[in-house]
Amino acid sequence: MITAERMAVVDRNAAALGVPQKQLMESSGNAVARAVREASEEGAQVALVCGRGNNGGDALVAARFLKDYDVTVHLLGRAETITTDIARENWDALQDAEFETQVVRDSADLALDDPDVVVDAMLGTGITGSLREPEATAARAINDSDALVVAVDVPSGVDANTGEAAAGAVEADHVVTFHDMKPGLESLKTEVTVADIGIPAAAETFVGPGDLTRLTRKSASHKGDHGEVLVVGGGPYTGAPALAAQAALRAGADLVRVACPNNVADEIQGYSENLIVRPFEGERFTPEAVDHVQSLAAEHDVTVLGPGLGDAQATLTAVSNFLAGFSGTAVVDADALQVVPEVETDADLLCTPHQGELRKMGGETSDDWREREGLVTEFAAEVGHTLLVKGAYDIVSDGETTRIGRTGNPGMTVGGTGDVLAGATGALACTQPLVDAAAIAAYVNGRAGDRVVDRQGYGLVATDLVDELPLALWGDDDE
Repeated sequence: MITAERMAVVDRNAAALGVPQKQLMESSGNAVARAVREASEEGAQVALVCGRGNNGGDALVAARFLKDYDVTVHLLGRAETITTDIARENWDALQDAEFETQVVRDSADLALDDPDVVVDAMLGTGITGSLREPEATAARAINDSDALVVAVDVPSGVDANTGEAAAGAVEADHVVTFHDMKPGLESLKTEVTVADIGIPAAAETFVGPGDLTRLTRKSASHKGDHGEVLVVGGGPYTGAPALAAQAALRAGADLVRVACPNNVADEIQGYSENLIVRPFEGERFTPEAVDHVQSLAAEHDVTVLGPGLGDAQATLTAVSNFLAGFSGTAVVDADALQVVPEVETDADLLCTPHQGELRKMGGETSDDWREREGLVTEFAAEVGHTLLVKGAYDIVSDGETTRIGRTGNPGMTVGGTGDVLAGATGALACTQPLVDAAAIAAYVNGRAGDRVVDRQGYGLVATDLVDELPLALWGDDDE
């Protein structure tokens, strides 16, 4: 089962793995043609009603595989407004081969001419809501016909995630969907074929550039819309919370504050004028500071707990007390991780251990990433929290969904890179589900390191990653 949004991610990841969308469209069109052949006699009259996007492009391909049928292609809208290059290429291929095509500039001009089969390829899985023109009139014409209706991926007007049908949605007899079942199709009283179009399993397993398509911003955004992060850290160490906070800013959080012992507040503030420091009494995080820090955390979307706190017993007790009384979202890192399995909490936790820290938490690991994948998935289910286990292959799991990150390089063994990852994860967790936040953070943290090493060789430092994060997240795609 795969949602429409996740399917778009997988498509893009497949392209990064060397399986371009043009190839996938060819396979999709072939699958549609096969469904038409199985549902009708050779020589049957087939009308393909195509939108101007890739859903229509699938049907344009299908036309070429139906050479023994009486095929007419109806394009809704002017050919020059076809929205993707690969759909336009397939339209041009039909023109060059002199297929029977009709450009429907006015929806009232759509004439299906009593076909035996209609292929609905107007709107794909990414389009929801009420049908607009010319699709609304075309859907009425399709529904009023006596033809067998084959829908491409999802009937136009039906939400692929929920199954909710807009008024006048296409009433399909058969749906050919691609790669995996869409949640909304299960509720339809329609035959559904799931066609394997050659997307490799790695496009779902490994985090890739497609995952970055989740990161969108509205043009009318306001301060705070993309998250407020509180970093709770410092005491024995000051660089770690400063790195985490700066990484959270670079990864897109609107406001980041650092709660730290007052004896190191000025030092942490001195790392950057962009940091906002909220000191508490003492030289370490201790139980006496918990109430104050919890009140600060309640005012933020995500708390990053652990960078630079140290492992003094009083600090570990404070971490336990904090988590026991916290019901928000927290990224837990460094020494704070070891108390997580023993704490009962209503918080949503995203834990970011390296393999040594995972063992301290009670988990098992392996040098073989495939074996480690299973071990991490089992342990995530056991502790009831999301895990991002760092390594040459990062393993992300909440016990149900597991993703693998494989960006990064040996230069990232330098200290502080984990603090950058924790801060970036905190920022992303403000806007993304925890598994997706962790997966994207692992991918871009490693990608930032790869970009630095490609540019200057080894010898990178953690602040290099901080500066590179924006380009790794939103820069030119160099995959």
